[in-house]
Amino acid sequence: MVLFSVLTMILAIALFSLRIPAIYFNRITIIILLYSALLSYNTLYTDLVSSGVGLFGGLFQVTAITQSIDVFIYLLGALVLLLGENSTLVSKGKKLSVLAEYPLIALLSVLGMSSLISSSDLVSMFLSIELQSFAVYILATIYRESESATAAGLKYFLLGSLSSALILLGSSLLYGFTGLTSFEGLYMLCSTTTTNHAAIEISVLLMVVGLLFKVSAAPFHNWAPDVYDGVPTVVTTWLTTMPKISFLVFILEFQGFTQLGNWSSWTYLLLISSLLSLVVGTVGGLAQYRIKRLLTFSTISHVGFLLLALAINSEESVESFLFYLIQYSLTNVNVFFILIAFGYLLQTKGLSPYSPIQYINQLKGQFQANPLLGLSLAICLFSMAGIPPLVGFFGKQMVLYAATHNGNFFLALVAVVVSVVSAAYYLRVIKVIHFDPLNVTETVETNNGSSNNIGGSVSGVLTTSSSLVIATITLLLIFFILNPSPLLNSVHLLTLNLFYW
Repeated sequence: MVLFSVLTMILAIALFSLRIPAIYFNRITIIILLYSALLSYNTLYTDLVSSGVGLFGGLFQVTAITQSIDVFIYLLGALVLLLGENSTLVSKGKKLSVLAEYPLIALLSVLGMSSLISSSDLVSMFLSIELQSFAVYILATIYRESESATAAGLKYFLLGSLSSALILLGSSLLYGFTGLTSFEGLYMLCSTTTTNHAAIEISVLLMVVGLLFKVSAAPFHNWAPDVYDGVPTVVTTWLTTMPKISFLVFILEFQGFTQLGNWSSWTYLLLISSLLSLVVGTVGGLAQYRIKRLLTFSTISHVGFLLLALAINSEESVESFLFYLIQYSLTNVNVFFILIAFGYLLQTKGLSPYSPIQYINQLKGQFQANPLLGLSLAICLFSMAGIPPLVGFFGKQMVLYAATHNGNFFLALVAVVVSVVSAAYYLRVIKVIHFDPLNVTETVETNNGSSNNIGGSVSGVLTTSSSLVIATITLLLIFFILNPSPLLNSVHLLTLNLFYW
């Protein structure tokens, strides 16, 4: 469905982009993603796809987990595209139009994500990674008038190519040592023969390093703050959320094929990266005054929790991983929805129209002007900090339970400490919004030493779709505790499907 839609959109944009407003292509893409989610949900028959259905000669394998994650990716992609549609008017005196190519590139990225999580072969894996990666490179630089976005996109492309080269090198060595590309064949070969496990282990480690770079896990995170801060906010939403889902789920599936016998490199590498991500994401965020850089370090810290769950690789940890991934993705998207809404209402002057809210001080006293938006952002940040009874608390609690149950007491202690420390920069943002006086104009110093007047008149009305999305996700964060069964039972069934079929 998505592949056919991509081909159709290419022809439609080429033939009718001058006669049809670009906003219509964005809405059509949202409808396509919603319909694709419905189709994937309708084919989610656990009894039929529990052990996997091979496609295209074994290049892809459809399972209950891949179908479920597909549904989530399609729905979340539609939400992010809705954010792009509602962020067209973000600067007083300058209107940002939705480019017709933007939904097409996003659709290509979704196609790569869906293909990656279903990949069961080295060839299909690398092709899916490159399809997804090139799409997000283009997304990062799609607004050519933005100098910062162009620079960030170039940095993303160069360093992303390096990580892809590592994945390709590891895949080539793995094929050279075994003569196989199928994950299932590799698993059977390594588990039944006296193959040179050390050589295969080195190959797999090279691939894992490249994958960790893709999810901006420490110590491979240095590109993330500059890239996420430089691109437009609507693109930052996509980059910080969508690619990480597919790569992390692929790591979960790939781990099952390659973690054999007494191989401990997977566990050690993921545990070390998890520890560094927790520390770097927490310490780095304390010194930030730009809101998107702060959220970038927050993302790195949360990736540390996800990698901790992946490293343990038990039933409890996989269940906590899936739950944490879903709740954090929704919370992160909601935070950027609210930032875009603040930028639209403030009609910011003097700064880039592509990222209207750049500095934390721009949110000063906004609770007085927009109490519902301020309260929604505070709830999202409290959830990220792990404050009960919000859903983020239960995500961290499940990961910590899995870690202690597996004997990783030191990492569990570090995770608790960094959660407490990271609450400091979340509370700093909340303090600025709720307790600082509302200023119409605020002067801040930019990176080149000059000063800009930020702020502006509070004007405009949010669209119905933005208000509905913000309200719905915020209520889910609050009232999850009243009816947690649907989500908890779903991730539990997916975990059982992974371990017992």
